[in-house]
Amino acid sequence: MFPGAAHRVIRMATHDTYADIGVIGGSGFYSFLDDVTEVTVETPYGSPSDSLFVGEIAGRRVAFLPRHGRGHSLPPHRINYRANLWALRSLGVRQILGPCAVGGLDEEYGPGTLVVPDQLVDRTKSRAQTYFDGERRADGVVPRVVHVTFADPYCPDGRRVAVKAARGRGWEPVDGGTMVVIEGPRFSTRAESRWHRAAGWSVVGMTGHPEAVLARELGLCYTSLALVTDLDAGAETGEGVSHTEVLRVFGENVERLREVLFDAVGALPATVDRDCLCTHAHDGWNLGIELP
Repeated sequence: MFPGAAHRVIRMATHDTYADIGVIGGSGFYSFLDDVTEVTVETPYGSPSDSLFVGEIAGRRVAFLPRHGRGHSLPPHRINYRANLWALRSLGVRQILGPCAVGGLDEEYGPGTLVVPDQLVDRTKSRAQTYFDGERRADGVVPRVVHVTFADPYCPDGRRVAVKAARGRGWEPVDGGTMVVIEGPRFSTRAESRWHRAAGWSVVGMTGHPEAVLARELGLCYTSLALVTDLDAGAETGEGVSHTEVLRVFGENVERLREVLFDAVGALPATVDRDCLCTHAHDGWNLGIELP
């Protein structure tokens, strides 16, 4: 992807592979960077979706991870979320921005709307969504069973930064709302969509969980930036959502989403200054595993 990029294989960060901020998204967010180190990270949970690409934005060291792999080869239910989040923390990442494409569940949230949600509903079915399951890992380590507080799934500081960054670019976001995450890779039926809408939820996506909860288990700040690419099936009278339409709308908005992301990167608090609820996720717990 980057012919001139250095390529390293590591388990823990080195001086030139360190990053304190992570962005989980597609190649449109980092492919323009000139000075990139491609890093392959080995984790106790297998391989991440792809290499991580480390560069600098606004004076901050940032690690970009293609959520679906280069070439979009991984459907949502086959993404190794545990390896992805572990790999990011291994590089030093403590704050994560997670842009994603979602369907709007209300006519007010039409294509091109940016939502910075404050709540999440999990309707996935088969995804490993904890590090603390008491099961022996491949390396012989047995984590303890730990129940992490998740009442507020997104970092309050990260959310404030993201909302301010969008407004600074003249893109008024929806400040708050609930993202319901479905298993995928299919889109919702009209009945499912009407159910989600009747429950008062705002947008529907396929990748926001378990990313958010795994970040919390690792003591990472996680902020979702959800770009509405379509009205979900039950909120329209047409033929329903198509993958082609989703890609088209995302492509039309990727440049300004990238601008908002990069502004947010520069405005996130320094790692040493973090004191939000995310940083206290492990207070009082013996986890049974050593975090990177």
